[in-house]
Amino acid sequence: MVTSAHEMPSGRDRSSFAYAVLLALGALDAAGYSVIAPVAPEIARATGATPGSMGVLVAMFPLGIVLGFMVTAAGIRRDRMSHVLFGSLGLLAGGAVAMATSGSYGGYMVARFVMGLGSGGVWMGVTFNTLARWPGQEYLCMSRIFAAYSVGGLLGPALGALGGVSAPFLAYAMLVLIAIPAVMAMGPTRTARRFSADRSALRLPGFSLSCAGIAFAVLALGLIEGVLPLHLSTALPQRGIAIVYAVMSVVVAAAAAIAARLRPRRALLAATAFVTVGISIVGVSGSVGWWLPALAMAGLGVGVANTGSIGVLLEAVPTDRIVTAMVLWSQVGIIGYLVGPLLGGLAAEAAGFGALGLVALVAATPVLSLLQRS
Repeated sequence: MVTSAHEMPSGRDRSSFAYAVLLALGALDAAGYSVIAPVAPEIARATGATPGSMGVLVAMFPLGIVLGFMVTAAGIRRDRMSHVLFGSLGLLAGGAVAMATSGSYGGYMVARFVMGLGSGGVWMGVTFNTLARWPGQEYLCMSRIFAAYSVGGLLGPALGALGGVSAPFLAYAMLVLIAIPAVMAMGPTRTARRFSADRSALRLPGFSLSCAGIAFAVLALGLIEGVLPLHLSTALPQRGIAIVYAVMSVVVAAAAAIAARLRPRRALLAATAFVTVGISIVGVSGSVGWWLPALAMAGLGVGVANTGSIGVLLEAVPTDRIVTAMVLWSQVGIIGYLVGPLLGGLAAEAAGFGALGLVALVAATPVLSLLQRS
């Protein structure tokens, strides 16, 4: 049977469509992180949770992500990336519905953990689909994936602006379900590229620096999204917090994309300064006028650090041996998102929100030390 060009997309069209789907999945996955930011004060008011307790609640999401990485790695090695994405999207949708329907602190804890499991699988599916489909363009394509994740930082707060707890998470679940047919239409990868696990890759030069860089970037994001909203709520309503975080996410996305033009190590060095100074200013200030430029500065640092860290990793580890390194690198980064809200919540509870700048500085120290040695 002969099929006309109008009936069958060309290889290039298929490639463009697949990339658009992967970018959209990245944004959708990231929205699952950031939707909690404007909603957190409402959950705290409804459950009576303290900053420390809210830090624990926010940390349940990255805890689920870390386990999600481990569960889905086997599927990646067996070239079942589509199965990974389908199952992970189902977990994301189910967890979001549970968030919308739960009214207790314990229920929110379980729901965020389930969402985290799904998010971990989505990241693995998006990343290895990208590496498999565009060999030789890994750094450029991954910088755009990070930019898409940053755009998701805009979508999450936009959903949070719907108000309350139920509406944002129900809307998110609907978007996740809509994404499933797009994944089905994406089709198989064009290349026969296979990925293998190789522990020796963990000893390659630059791997430790890449891990320190992503841990710093994601810990900073955890401080910004998991703790600072409680500080911002002293002067801004839920919708105002949502708008502020949406604007900041634009800065993060632009920084992640532009940073691909920089040398990865220089990008990490600049990022440590932007993040530490920005978070410090937000924490010590009580003025919206100071918060806005300071959050933009911190967001710039997060975006640059994301791209710089993946650049160092791709320089250090051959792509066909990257499964073990990518899983561990991703786990280290998400542990940062777990530790950030935990330490940030405790620090804010004990010494005020100004202490968050010190937490960021401590997280930057390993990056600066490894940069000095390399």
